[in-house]
Amino acid sequence: MITIPPYLQQGDTIGIVAPAGFMSFEKIHTCIDVLGDWGYTVLLGETVHSESTNYFSGTDEARAADLQAMLDNKEVKAILCARGGYGLSRIIDDLSFKKFAKHPKWIVGFSDITVLHAHLYNNYKIASLHAPMAAAFNDEGHLTPFVQSLKEALSGEPANYRCDAHAFNRVGDAEGNLVGGNLTLVAHLLGTASELNTKNKILFLEDVGEYLYNIDRMMLQLKRSGKLERLAGLVVGGFTEMKDTIRPYGASVYEIIQDFVKDYDFPVCYDFPVGHDRQNYALKHGVAHKLVVDEAGVRLSEVI
Repeated sequence: MITIPPYLQQGDTIGIVAPAGFMSFEKIHTCIDVLGDWGYTVLLGETVHSESTNYFSGTDEARAADLQAMLDNKEVKAILCARGGYGLSRIIDDLSFKKFAKHPKWIVGFSDITVLHAHLYNNYKIASLHAPMAAAFNDEGHLTPFVQSLKEALSGEPANYRCDAHAFNRVGDAEGNLVGGNLTLVAHLLGTASELNTKNKILFLEDVGEYLYNIDRMMLQLKRSGKLERLAGLVVGGFTEMKDTIRPYGASVYEIIQDFVKDYDFPVCYDFPVGHDRQNYALKHGVAHKLVVDEAGVRLSEVI
């Protein structure tokens, strides 16, 4: 049974932390202003003001302490990660979720934040939000339906998303808990305490900046580990800024994925608006959804 954290009310506090890669504080101002316009109070973590000179927003110890403080703070009703990048898997085993499990709150983010989503679901069956982060609010980004979907999700609006049909889609209906995120991280977590259980689940995947042969290797790893065998359905999101080697790989990213799922019969949709592009709907990770793929298009809706 999945635990769904309380939805937010006007005046509730959202904490902002940077538990992975460094992000300049100047890039967070718009996010803070918009969250205030939405009626929320904002509490900034220490890592948001980091003066780090390397890739991370602080040492492992500093990032773990900052996130831990937000997890334990009963006044904080949601935690928005400023950015992803890389770094959560370096600190995930140092975090205590004892207080958090008693008073769950929404964890918001994507990319490297997949580590948190998977860990919470695998170990505590607590829902979280795979959704836009601070940078998405800039340059009028807060006006897009994708950032607005975060606002709706936080307030308890059930998800009901649609997208166009794709030539590679495999039609069918599926129902199950929605899990997944960044393909690199889903593969990275195999064999760890944060590994996702995909049996009878709707799995969604996205990625950015990977070589095509890496996509092949990670999909092969998912297949060999049994993660594709008993899926209820598969949602393939954006795979942006893919790279090729000097000698071409010889297939597009969607062709690679299609080849790995061709022997199964679960419904599959491609080019769903979730990922590192601006088209990134808020998805309630771990929550039951229904996936309908037909000739007219795709519908992914939360089961009420």
